[in-house]
Amino acid sequence: MFKDNLLQLRKLKKLTQEDIAEKIGVSRQAVAKWESGETIPDLDKCKTLADLFEVSLDDLANYEPDQHMGLGVPPKGKHVFGVVTVGDKGQIVIPAKARKTFSIMSGDRLVVLGDEAQGIALLKADSFWHMADMIRQKMDSDKK
Repeated sequence: MFKDNLLQLRKLKKLTQEDIAEKIGVSRQAVAKWESGETIPDLDKCKTLADLFEVSLDDLANYEPDQHMGLGVPPKGKHVFGVVTVGDKGQIVIPAKARKTFSIMSGDRLVVLGDEAQGIALLKADSFWHMADMIRQKMDSDKK
């Protein structure tokens, strides 16, 4: 996993092994060994690599594209939780990992937003109303 993710991210950023080596302070041969799976960098180097590629350390080390519809490692803070099926009455089941990541509990209220060009978004209702109040207050203060 790590070696494949490292190679995919390096190519995505159009960097050479030399570029990576220079940016994190190792030899090109060290990077080549990591990409071949011969060795694995220490934790500090892994953290530096994750920061360089703007991905989470966990995704750099553990992400498996086969479990995520063949998609590569996502940018930090972005997620692919899988595909859900819409039921007869329009209901969907939010995947457990998504519920855990966003602390969605049974009984939580969600606001469904839509953009015909970009799709649907779900927001916790409390967060949405808080944001709406902030916008309203800003607009009121700008009028004065």
